[in-house]
Amino acid sequence: MRLIMMGPPGAGKGTQAKFVAEHFGIPAISTGDIFRANVSQGTELGVEAKRYMDAGDYVPDEVTNLMVRNRIDEKDAEPGFLLDGYPRTLAQVEELDGMIKFTGHSLDAVVVLTVDPEEIVGRLLQRAQVEGRADDTEDVIRRRQEIYVEQTEPLIEVYRGRGILIEVDGMGEVAEVTQRIFEALDVVPQS
Repeated sequence: MRLIMMGPPGAGKGTQAKFVAEHFGIPAISTGDIFRANVSQGTELGVEAKRYMDAGDYVPDEVTNLMVRNRIDEKDAEPGFLLDGYPRTLAQVEELDGMIKFTGHSLDAVVVLTVDPEEIVGRLLQRAQVEGRADDTEDVIRRRQEIYVEQTEPLIEVYRGRGILIEVDGMGEVAEVTQRIFEALDVVPQS
């Protein structure tokens, strides 16, 4: 199964990605986790990524594309993968199409979690307190939402046009949202 999990920052993609990946026996590949790991390790990529992340901006496509390509080429991703946080732009959609086509497979489904924007702000502010994430200030959260609307929402229409988009209500208890996702995906044929 080759999946993308989409939705605005704070919609619960990371939480749900873990459950869905485990359900299908595939790795959950989160660009956010990769960026944060590089930042905490002080790598050259991490220093560059931190500059963008602190401003609430996305890390440039060329850096992100290379990271994703390297990750889906790893052995554990041969049977499939779930991408969380990628693609975020139309250029990344084209790049991903090429990566997947090269493997002889196709994208099976794109799950979009829909959540009220004010609910997201509250969730992220709470997460920032619990996890001590300095990058989650209210201004940065709202900026990320603006960027999502501008750059990422157009991807939803691309995948809707391909007939592989699945919209799932992301409001409610985690287990309820997980069950909705499983019900939607369990009928999807795998490439």
